[in-house]
Amino acid sequence: MLNFAAEAEHNPIIPIWQEILVGGIAFAILVFVLVKLVFPRMEETFRARVDAIEGGIKRAEEAQAEANKLLQQYKEQLAEARTEAARIRDEARADATGIREDILAKAREESDRIIAAGREALQTERQTIVRQLRAEIGSLAVDLAGRIVGESLEEEARRRGTVERFLAEIGEGNGDTAAAGRR
Repeated sequence: MLNFAAEAEHNPIIPIWQEILVGGIAFAILVFVLVKLVFPRMEETFRARVDAIEGGIKRAEEAQAEANKLLQQYKEQLAEARTEAARIRDEARADATGIREDILAKAREESDRIIAAGREALQTERQTIVRQLRAEIGSLAVDLAGRIVGESLEEEARRRGTVERFLAEIGEGNGDTAAAGRR
C-alpha cells in the first residue's frame, strides 16, 4: 500500500522518471530511424523532383532557343528563296523578251523573203505575159495587115523581122513612158 500511497501523493504535473526514460529512448530510436532511413529518401525524392523541374525548365529553355534558332534559319531561307524566285522571274522575263525579239526578227526576215520572192515571181510572170502578148500582137497585126492588103504577109514578116522590130520600138517607147510614170 505504500506504493499506492506514494502514487496517490504523486503530482500529476510532474511525470514519472521511468516514463521519461522510456519516452526518450523511443524518441531517440524514432529520430535515428528517421535520420538514417526516411530523411535521406525524402531528400532524394525532393532532389529528383527539383532536378526534374529545373531540368524541365532548362530543357524547355533549350528547346525554345533551338526553336528560335530554327525559326531564324527558316526566315533566312525563305528570304533567300524569295530573292532567288525574284531573280529567276527577272531572268525569265529577260529571256522571254530576247526570245520575242528573235522571233519578231525571224518573222520580219521571213516576210521580207516572201515579199521579195513574190515580187520576183510577179516580175517573171509579167515578162512571160509581155512576151506572149507581143507574139500574139505580132501575129494579129500580120493577119490584120494581110486582110487589109489581101495577101499573106506572114512569110515576109518573118523574113524581115518587121514585127519584132515594131514591138521593140513600142517596148522602148513604153519602157520610157513606164519609167517616167514610175518616177
